[in-house]
Amino acid sequence: MSETGTQESLGGMSLNEDNQAIGKYQHQTVWAASIGYAMDGLDMMMLSFVLPLIITYFSINPAQAGSISTITLMGVVVGGIAFGIMADVYGRVRVFTWTILIFSLFTGLCAFAPNLATFNIFRFLSGLGLGGEFGIGMTLVTESWPKKLRTRATSYVALGYQAGTILATLCAAWIAPHFGWRGVFLVGVVPALFAWWSRRRLKEPEMWLNVKKEKKNKVSVLELFRSPKISLTTIGLILICSVQNFGYFGIMSWMPTMLATQHHYTIAGTVYWTISTIAGMVIGILVFGILADKWGRKPTYITFQICAALIVWIYFKIPNPILLVALGSILGFFVNGMMGGYGALLAEHYKTEARSTAENIIFNVGRFFGGFGPLIIGFFALNHSLSAALGIISFVYILAALSMLFLVPETKGKELA
Repeated sequence: MSETGTQESLGGMSLNEDNQAIGKYQHQTVWAASIGYAMDGLDMMMLSFVLPLIITYFSINPAQAGSISTITLMGVVVGGIAFGIMADVYGRVRVFTWTILIFSLFTGLCAFAPNLATFNIFRFLSGLGLGGEFGIGMTLVTESWPKKLRTRATSYVALGYQAGTILATLCAAWIAPHFGWRGVFLVGVVPALFAWWSRRRLKEPEMWLNVKKEKKNKVSVLELFRSPKISLTTIGLILICSVQNFGYFGIMSWMPTMLATQHHYTIAGTVYWTISTIAGMVIGILVFGILADKWGRKPTYITFQICAALIVWIYFKIPNPILLVALGSILGFFVNGMMGGYGALLAEHYKTEARSTAENIIFNVGRFFGGFGPLIIGFFALNHSLSAALGIISFVYILAALSMLFLVPETKGKELA
């Protein structure tokens, strides 16, 4: 076999150009992680779809309704930090299994909540389990796949979120009309239990086991700031994760409303925009994974971030609603294509004993700050048109590109330590 890249079969496995085996175990890690991340997309969109039904059932005002998402997000952030640390101490697979069981249990209990207070408690607790899914799953995949395919592998995991979004749409369309919001939450338990089943026989990555043999794993959050260089890298990564979530939540939360209020689209009409945008996101994630492994992390991220800034600035000045729908795929391609690389990017800057901690803390802190995107856009929309308010998202992508350029080192081809 040549050293440059032909693959040959070996006991049901294939060897990539680094002579590292890619077989059943590697594919199992991607499958388990992607299903877990699908639960993230399922849960967030499922709540959005059934929120009007919950408002009516509990007779609550908009502020109380908005607090449900905030409380869930608080659980996600707390769970992400706690379970990320636990995964470094007790094992990726073990804690990964705990998180999905917690999410399953309390998502199911949401269907039986007798009042809003109880419902919010269950949402917070389900959020705890959900918070661990991204970081632990990405850590498991990055520690199992060879370095030259690392970003592509994590891009497959990132597709899980889009699959969860589609699943939430189907649940809302097929289940809610017949069984209400309680039925939707009950059905939401089924894929979560399938995610638990898919990872029940997974083994811990050899990389983590070797570290565990050599020394006791005493993880500290201070590992993310152990030197000036690492501190700047951590700050840079938090900034680009915040921008990623700010842009995604801002656009996906407000775009359907903009189409309805400024262009008089019906709910059915906004579905076409959603389909176009998600299709672009899926293609963007896959292309990003390939390019980041070939070009490197920095040039790929900076290219997408600059293109995202340009397309957002242009997109929200387009007056033709049909063109907005048609170009939604290009918007989604650049705005969310970068999700294909975060798992690998975060993993490559931290040691094995703190990798899951870093993945979960950085991404979930970014998700927390990015979660203010819809609020900030709504504030600007008080004195400007909604399309003009959405256009401000363009500037945050420039901030992300500068952070990537000056704060985050290149890690293409880096061996995980």
